[in-house]
Amino acid sequence: MTVKLKDNDIQMKTISLPDELNLASKLSIGVYDYESTQEISKQEILLNKNTFSFLQEGTKEVFFDNSSYAIDPSQFLLMKSGHCLMTEKLSNTAAQYRSILFFFSNDDVLQFLRKFELTSIKPTTFYSTYSFDYDAFIKRFVASLLDISKLSASAQDKLLHTKFEEIMLYLIEFNGVSFLYSLINHTDNQSQHFIQTIESNQLNRLTIKELSFLSNMSVSTFKREFQKHFNSSPSKWFQDKRLEHSAFLLKNKSKRPSDIYEEVGYENLSNFIQAFKLKFGVTPKQFQST
Repeated sequence: MTVKLKDNDIQMKTISLPDELNLASKLSIGVYDYESTQEISKQEILLNKNTFSFLQEGTKEVFFDNSSYAIDPSQFLLMKSGHCLMTEKLSNTAAQYRSILFFFSNDDVLQFLRKFELTSIKPTTFYSTYSFDYDAFIKRFVASLLDISKLSASAQDKLLHTKFEEIMLYLIEFNGVSFLYSLINHTDNQSQHFIQTIESNQLNRLTIKELSFLSNMSVSTFKREFQKHFNSSPSKWFQDKRLEHSAFLLKNKSKRPSDIYEEVGYENLSNFIQAFKLKFGVTPKQFQST
């Protein structure tokens, strides 16, 4: 007898990057041309360096502690070192996924800020990932990275530091310098980080195991911390938040119950209607008509 496991039942190994790639270990800045013909869904990734992901083919979705993005090849990501969940889907035409990865350390960021004497009012909110649109300059930049990656380690070491400064100066020109401070910001307040992780992902359909990973906790520790901070079980708290969101969609966006039940985490319409009535005392349609 064959038992078909759900995705959540499959224990995937956490992948550490760039450690598990064949890069010259002595380089603080590195480039890797990543190609795959296998899709992954919410793979646990530990980024040991900050990373540009210059998406070329396929689509990419990432979840971090305080931000999430879904992009296509018209965009690229800047991701802070740390824990994230990553989904990669193949392109419809080439049936593959491809992304040029550009790794750099916090020390590289600090040296860059000092060298160019860049100061700014530090942001009050720090994000772990940023999305940018491609333009002609960025496309030429990525092509040049691929050329450099074919050179000797010594040549790469010299040229990639220059390319790092180039991309940062270009992004700062249009986006300001604040995003750089997010990369090097580290909070020692674990409770604040935990609460931020939960609240930022309250509408994302993540499992307790996935949320535990983003919080850098075991599942048992995660459940204890959740009860302590939210005075509720995770399942009930997230259900309440998603039902509240569904009420917003019904009232303010004129969505039909049949349009949103999957979006808010229900497998069928009847279960959604039952849960909604249990929380609000009326059915979704009755709620819309009041």
